[in-house]
Amino acid sequence: MEFGLWEKYYTEILDDFGFSRENDEESAKLLDEILSTEGCLTLNDLSEIVGFTDKFIVFGAGPSIKEHIQMLKSDYDLKDYVLVAADGATTAMIEERLVPDIVATDLDGNIDDILLANLKGANIVIHAHGDNIDRIASLSSFFNNVLGTTQAQPVGNLYNFGGFTDGDRAIFLSVALGASQIILAGMDFGDIVTKYSRPNLPDALGRADEFKKKKLVYAEKFTNWIGENENVEIINLKE
Repeated sequence: MEFGLWEKYYTEILDDFGFSRENDEESAKLLDEILSTEGCLTLNDLSEIVGFTDKFIVFGAGPSIKEHIQMLKSDYDLKDYVLVAADGATTAMIEERLVPDIVATDLDGNIDDILLANLKGANIVIHAHGDNIDRIASLSSFFNNVLGTTQAQPVGNLYNFGGFTDGDRAIFLSVALGASQIILAGMDFGDIVTKYSRPNLPDALGRADEFKKKKLVYAEKFTNWIGENENVEIINLKE
């Protein structure tokens, strides 16, 4: 999605949630400064790393994630796919001894598991927004093989491929990397959240609050947009 089109949706999101564009831009500027110092990947770098196939699997942190991982391990040759984890889904994959090729994260998942995935070869796509400035400042430099993204106007080393939540941003990223087919695992778009998306959740599952429900509405909206407007086949294992 070109930024000119994305900005229309972005403005809607800012108004709907009461987010600050200035805070988003401040977070993006900070991440760019860190990556300028520490080094980072470009989109071309990441494309070359994962360029062995145009088939992708994007893993979300919904209630179906473990069932879908086990099914995929049983029925698919996962070496034929680029495996993209949306933030907290990394933990579910690590529990099943599966390492993603890419993790798309705003750093609010289980950081130990994302670091472990990075250590085992996962490339990390760190997203800067107004609510994670502190995490950008304290955590970004611990990762290797990082590509940076923003939901505001791209600056410096950062990209904006479109998307709002970790899940739908992971799908937009896959499109930018040349995916012709994207399988969605653990992408439920329902009103139940898991410990993978909310690490502090007291139980394995819980009801989404109104904020989370509204985010999931946007995630489903953008996922549908990709299926309708991009030259890519979307297969949701939940359907």
